[in-house]
Amino acid sequence: MKIYGRSGWLAIVMLLALYNTANCQVAQTPPMGWNSYNCFGSAVHEDEVKANADYVAKNLKQYGWQYVVVDFLWSYDNPVGSTIGNPFQKQLEDGSYVPWLTMDKWGRLMPQPTKFPSAFGGNGFKPLGDYVHALGLKFGIHVMRGIPRQAVWSKSPVMGTNGITADMIADTSSTCPWMNHMYGLNMSKPGAQEYLNSILQLYASWGVDFIKVDDISRPYRTSEIEGYEKAIAASGRPMPLSISPGETALTAKDHVTKHASMWRMADDFWDNWEMVLHMFNYAKSWEGTGGPGHWPDCDMIQIGKLSKRGPVGPERYSRFTEDELYTHMNFWCIYRSPLMLGGNMPDNRELELKLFTNDEVLAVNQQGDNPRQLYKQDGSMIWVSNVQGSKDLYVGLFNIGDNAHEVVLDLASLKLKGSVGIRDLWKKTDLGSFKKKYTQKINPHASVLLRLTVK
Repeated sequence: MKIYGRSGWLAIVMLLALYNTANCQVAQTPPMGWNSYNCFGSAVHEDEVKANADYVAKNLKQYGWQYVVVDFLWSYDNPVGSTIGNPFQKQLEDGSYVPWLTMDKWGRLMPQPTKFPSAFGGNGFKPLGDYVHALGLKFGIHVMRGIPRQAVWSKSPVMGTNGITADMIADTSSTCPWMNHMYGLNMSKPGAQEYLNSILQLYASWGVDFIKVDDISRPYRTSEIEGYEKAIAASGRPMPLSISPGETALTAKDHVTKHASMWRMADDFWDNWEMVLHMFNYAKSWEGTGGPGHWPDCDMIQIGKLSKRGPVGPERYSRFTEDELYTHMNFWCIYRSPLMLGGNMPDNRELELKLFTNDEVLAVNQQGDNPRQLYKQDGSMIWVSNVQGSKDLYVGLFNIGDNAHEVVLDLASLKLKGSVGIRDLWKKTDLGSFKKKYTQKINPHASVLLRLTVK
């Protein structure tokens, strides 16, 4: 048992207060923004991040989109035109690693200057963060769980400790099966928390507003998740903590809703209708867990120009049909999933811009409450959520079958009596008043998003 003096207990109390203050400031509604992964994989370059940030600031910021997130392997030297997704490190005869990731003397990964020129000279992501902030947006990064294997090999000292090195805090039995750059941290070892504190201190100095930690949800890494949470608090800079990939175990429900801002319910989602059908099932399993500060995550929005430089399939606009695109947006919105756009924004057409800029539809995501499945049978599915501060309801009608058919909304099942006004949120049109039921014929894989008002 550790015995703390008065100053030690005071530090702990202050840290907890700092965490509580930071935690209450982030992700009060589902985060909305753009992430580089679906269009650039590991190979995004600084000018492309800036171009997407410029587009978001000009066209989307006024609708609530605010985060610009650089996804994985920003410390790896992707040559121009490279599409390599997960380059495994190999050991040389002396035990060192190739490819060698850009890293400082404290074992902390740094942006590769050939991809991010403004990082040259040890500037890190601060100049890029400043650029994003100057647009009125927020800046985020992806990191892999743990500590670089190359830091363990080189016995990098851990900042904030006296003589502790990376090899003394690594759990070398804890590795990622799909990218071997990192070891997990043994959080019971002295110096492990200090290492996480040191990287979050670095990210805070860069102006990072959002952190996505990968290889931490499956299997679920309880102590490391808590370690990142504590490190965010100690950094003094509020940041939503996004953890991935799924399938996050339902047995972790109580823990994840307390310690993470958003968590992936499923593995990587792509532009495939079968994956949409599976997502409906994942969402039902996690129904009732979302709320201010903690959101189950359906993964990124697969709309627009994808896979320009990997990571999955050829360069393309989303393979979803137009009806499926609307269903994709409708479900992510009514379920209140975080909304992270995955396409290359400068390639957007009129259709993509229309899908991202309907204020009444986005309000379903940002202002709904208690989304729940009303029923799912015979190729039809209905989800409903409350409108905060109102007796109105948001309702999504989905045809999840392969043939056009009528989807019937029984108003009595919603405990609505009398005349109910119904508004189509995409068309921004009042459809009329209805008393017992509302019926609409819907194309296969299509859907409608409605607002119901009791008159």
